[in-house]
Amino acid sequence: MSSLFDLTGRTALITGSTRGLGFAYAKGLAQAGAAVILNGTHAQRLEDAVAELCDAGFTASGFVFDVADERSVEAMFSRLDEQGVQVEIVINNAGIQHRQPMLELALADWQRVLDVNLTSAFIVGRAAARRMVARGSGGKIINIGSLTSEAARATVAPYTAAKGGVKMLTKAMAAEWAEHGIQCNAIGPGYIHTEMNSALVDNPEFDRWVKASNPSRRWGKPDELIGTAVYLSSAASDYVSGQIIYVDGGWLATL
Repeated sequence: MSSLFDLTGRTALITGSTRGLGFAYAKGLAQAGAAVILNGTHAQRLEDAVAELCDAGFTASGFVFDVADERSVEAMFSRLDEQGVQVEIVINNAGIQHRQPMLELALADWQRVLDVNLTSAFIVGRAAARRMVARGSGGKIINIGSLTSEAARATVAPYTAAKGGVKMLTKAMAAEWAEHGIQCNAIGPGYIHTEMNSALVDNPEFDRWVKASNPSRRWGKPDELIGTAVYLSSAASDYVSGQIIYVDGGWLATL
């Protein structure tokens, strides 16, 4: 049974992985045996994250590049090609948030959120899939959605639109690439206690609302998403494609 989830000999690229959920995914895949490639836009933070994994005995490297910039992404994959590195697993985790009522929302802010949360998954996923198809050995692409892939909340319109798009982009990827042995799925995290969400956790009113609206009565922990990420990266999910798995403590079940 353990061989189904063993990622030994596989190489995984995780975008936006210097901290928070992205780092948890990277750590989890490394624990399952994968060589992991981390990504971020802050060089020192990326170096520190890679060092932490290497110090723990894992195989890790890192690249600074802008996931929403096609040239930057292609340059990174070209470097990997030159090094003979084959990316077999991609987790499109990079994302940003912008909270503002739509009546006050600038087009530039709308576009920036869509570019980082949605368009980047297309750019990175396409670059990886082109190589997977050419090799003929398949692969795994995992996009990161959200509760807002299903349910809207006020003041996060661009994020909601982007994550709804991630759900359908995942299905489109599955529809086109499944015949090449590429499984494309998504994870929809619920309210997770991360550094990015610290202001919300520290807001008594929001904290009470999260706990009251969730059947689990608590915030999730980053490590609680690792199992789903490993499953979707492994042979255990070889006939699963076009799905989004919500890891939310039951939040969506009560809507």
